[in-house]
Amino acid sequence: MPDPNTVLVISTFGVPRYSARGLVQTLAPIATALQRTINGELQDVLAPQFRKFASSIIGTDQTPPANSGLWPGQLVTVDCIAELAYLTATGSAERAVVASRTEGEWTFFRPRLSMRIADWSTRTDEWGATVGWQLDLLEA
Repeated sequence: MPDPNTVLVISTFGVPRYSARGLVQTLAPIATALQRTINGELQDVLAPQFRKFASSIIGTDQTPPANSGLWPGQLVTVDCIAELAYLTATGSAERAVVASRTEGEWTFFRPRLSMRIADWSTRTDEWGATVGWQLDLLEA
């Protein structure tokens, strides 16, 4: 049964009960391509198709996530816990949206991303009775 204490959903990986309380997720651009012109002006020369995210999800709880049979390179769909935002009047979500909310002039949304597993790890503190884990992902 999925953990009712989190909104995180990862296809294949699974988020069992008591493996996900207090999760932390980061989202960051994978690549930048900044170059200076002959006049010293800084320009963004990254093609739009390369605007992808890297993500890291870190948890510490009582049980491990469902990670047996999970390997780097595997494709998963992630319903993120991290939010992105845009100005409601002029912007829009650039990824599929799991959930959204509006506050004043801003719309905040949780994206659904198709990602590949870059790496994962788990650690167990026997005396502390906790299991820590980390999942590193790259947008496909």
